Amino acid sequence: MILVVNAGSSSIKVALFDAGLARLASGEVTEIGGAGHLKLGKDKSPLSAANHAAALTALLDALVDAGHPVTSLTAAAHRVVHGGAALTAPALVTPDIIAQITACNSLAPLHNPHNLAGIAAIAQALPALPQFVSFDTAFHATNPAIATTYALPADETAKGIRRYGFHGLSYQGLVHSFGTALPDRLLALHLGNGASLCAIKAGQSVASSMGYSPLDGLVMGTRTGAIDGMAVLRLAEDHGIAATGKILNSESGLRALGGTSNMAELLDTDTDAARFAVDYFCYWAARHAGSAIVAMGGVDAVAFTGGIGENSGQIRDRIMDHLAFLGKLPVHVIAADEEQQIARDALSLMAQV
Repeated sequence: MILVVNAGSSSIKVALFDAGLARLASGEVTEIGGAGHLKLGKDKSPLSAANHAAALTALLDALVDAGHPVTSLTAAAHRVVHGGAALTAPALVTPDIIAQITACNSLAPLHNPHNLAGIAAIAQALPALPQFVSFDTAFHATNPAIATTYALPADETAKGIRRYGFHGLSYQGLVHSFGTALPDRLLALHLGNGASLCAIKAGQSVASSMGYSPLDGLVMGTRTGAIDGMAVLRLAEDHGIAATGKILNSESGLRALGGTSNMAELLDTDTDAARFAVDYFCYWAARHAGSAIVAMGGVDAVAFTGGIGENSGQIRDRIMDHLAFLGKLPVHVIAADEEQQIARDALSLMAQV
């Protein structure tokens, strides 16, 4: 069995897969460091976990109680948000890999340190268990330099300031789901609280709407999406760097436009602000789609995934209405399963040993 771990700043999620990639169980601990909850399947109970190690121990105990002994585990596999320019494929966790992930912390300070905390928690709880990592940026490593380079002085780009792209595990799983029926030029949209799109040509990413960070591109639940750098500097002058980061990442997007980051609530709310937020979301998704289509030299099909992409036919239809000038395109709805893709990566690496 493969234990997939996704560690965030104040939560840790796990999913258990068998060798055939069937999901056996899912669980999470929320509000690490405070008064949170442990959820396994449909069961939920209060839990105060002091740190990631304590949260993971509680999850492992819950899995055992549910009939999934840790002695049956063959590996743990982790989502790591940022692999930088060097970590572009799944890997076995070694001290060198840990050092390389740590070196990327400055590129993803809100994510990578917590991903590393999940790896450390497994190492503490199950020191003999092999661990693997999959990187959310890796799928976009095939983007050409013309798509990833910022027009900055060389001294600045040498610091790693470039476009990376994210949601790669979602897109990789989406490509896998098509099998041999994969369209040659596929416009893929991952729409959820975090939202992006990807130009996929011949099964490879050639452009992403996200850039140096997950902030860029489409408007999201609480993130601005694309914003002029001078506007960011103005915010920093007014509020300071840390507060500006909070505004851009946590207080903007649909929440700022419509009063909530929940798309379903916006669609059910009959106010000018809610209608504008939905219109804005669809308009800018289509605007960025045009850029991705140029990167592919055309488009053969469109695929939607993510919570909004999978569940809101109204949003899919409104985005496609903006793209109607392209003619009738096949539209696919694909269930996102990043955890299964991470387990698939680990099984593939284990088969090579």
